[in-house]
Amino acid sequence: MKITILGSGNVATHLAKAFYGAGYQILQIWSREYDHAEALANQVFAEPIDKLKLLYPTADIYVLAVADDALFDLALDLKLRDALVLHTAGSVSLKVLAPISRKHGVVWSPQTFIRDVAMDYSSLPFCIEGSSDEVEERIRQLLEPVSQHIYTTDTEQRKWLHLAAVITNNFGNAINALAQDLLQEHDIPFEIMHPLIEMTAEKLKHGGLWQQQTGPARRQDQKTIDNQRSLLADNPQMLKLYDLMTEIIQGKTVSAK
Repeated sequence: MKITILGSGNVATHLAKAFYGAGYQILQIWSREYDHAEALANQVFAEPIDKLKLLYPTADIYVLAVADDALFDLALDLKLRDALVLHTAGSVSLKVLAPISRKHGVVWSPQTFIRDVAMDYSSLPFCIEGSSDEVEERIRQLLEPVSQHIYTTDTEQRKWLHLAAVITNNFGNAINALAQDLLQEHDIPFEIMHPLIEMTAEKLKHGGLWQQQTGPARRQDQKTIDNQRSLLADNPQMLKLYDLMTEIIQGKTVSAK
């Protein structure tokens, strides 16, 4: 199977490596910046290009791993007849690809991709959607050598998944970053928190998250809550976050008992 990838960023890099590792031929890598295309193409023995007119029409699958806004521009510029065309965006409808090809779909993984950080692709969840049952089956067959964690989700479900991913990953990371800032202000190494963060992540796998909740808000320990609020008296933004999270935890855990 011959695959052409449009894009050279984090997602494009890991998908190219995943597909190449699964035994597929990566035909071309396109990027508006030739050196970016070349850097990725060299890793998967593909041809780098920086002009859409240089795309070979012979690829079996074209993967558009580009920014959400760029998808709409590509939809105006590309015409690939009956080739299978996929995008990788979590919050964009598969219909954006309809002007490119009648066979179109989505391959999206709710995961953070960092270009130079190695990943175990076999553990990744992939959410797929196709313009027809036949297309959906082709996407599933494409991914099965990469990972067995394949979920069929429509555009509406994918929007909710994307929102949940933002809350879990982006918001979660921001909260940890705020904790890191607090400790740095008081000359405390953040590495002390690493085992706690790892344990919290491990507990996520067991479900029943509100039942697993611990801490002063869960215990209704008002004395500790008041003491911690006083520590944040000079940080109104953090105090607002602390109060909001305390209120949410107390409301949710009472109802979860």
